[in-house]
Amino acid sequence: MNIPEGKKVYFSSDNHLGAPTQEESKPREIRFVKWLDEIKEDAAAIFLLGDLFDFWFEYKHAVPKGFVRVLGKLAEIKDSGIPVYFFVGNHDLWMHDYFEKELNIPVFHKPQEFTFNDKTFLVGHGDGLGPGDHGYKRMKKVFTNPFSKWLYRWLHPDLGIPLAQYFSVKNKAISGKEEQEFLGEEKEWLIQYCRRKLKEKHYDYFLFGHRHLPLEIDLSGNSTYINTGDWIDFYTYAVFDGEKTVLKKLSN
Repeated sequence: MNIPEGKKVYFSSDNHLGAPTQEESKPREIRFVKWLDEIKEDAAAIFLLGDLFDFWFEYKHAVPKGFVRVLGKLAEIKDSGIPVYFFVGNHDLWMHDYFEKELNIPVFHKPQEFTFNDKTFLVGHGDGLGPGDHGYKRMKKVFTNPFSKWLYRWLHPDLGIPLAQYFSVKNKAISGKEEQEFLGEEKEWLIQYCRRKLKEKHYDYFLFGHRHLPLEIDLSGNSTYINTGDWIDFYTYAVFDGEKTVLKKLSN
């Protein structure tokens, strides 16, 4: 994709809408929608890097109630011709084809490569990558198993959705607050993952979420790992202006 002069590519993650409750997350949703409304003026593309929702599960004829403001705004932006890309996170990994059918937004379950102008990007949510986090990796295999999902769909949505929302909030307490401290490059699994990928192929930028901690790490002098932070405590996002990618913080 060639980025025209004056246009930008935006990256955002970890809104966890619905946590700890729909009402309590509504001000964050309104703030996020306002931001989307502002960036659509110069956006060449928008990347949502996962955990937009604190819980999401698609039944054959039902999805979780709420989030009409953000869903409507994303539909408006996509209909205007601006590409929007969605990467599932560990809280919305049960997403299937609702976004693709209703909003015409492609959904990715694994990191993907993109090239903007002459810069190469590897983009994803970031969960389960790198050498550690073995417990989560085992759990993810169970949760994403087609048979497990089939079994869960037998629960009526009035039971299945609130049950999963309860455990989602209980398990993470809006996910990541206890981890909002830089652990050092040797213990940051995403940094280790990026360094391993660089041995296979060069990327100018690695863009991930999941960590909830805004990070901008120089990996090799000409490759950078950026974590987009979250929209709970930091309200940070990343922007590529056609030449370089930087972290930014919402100003209001």
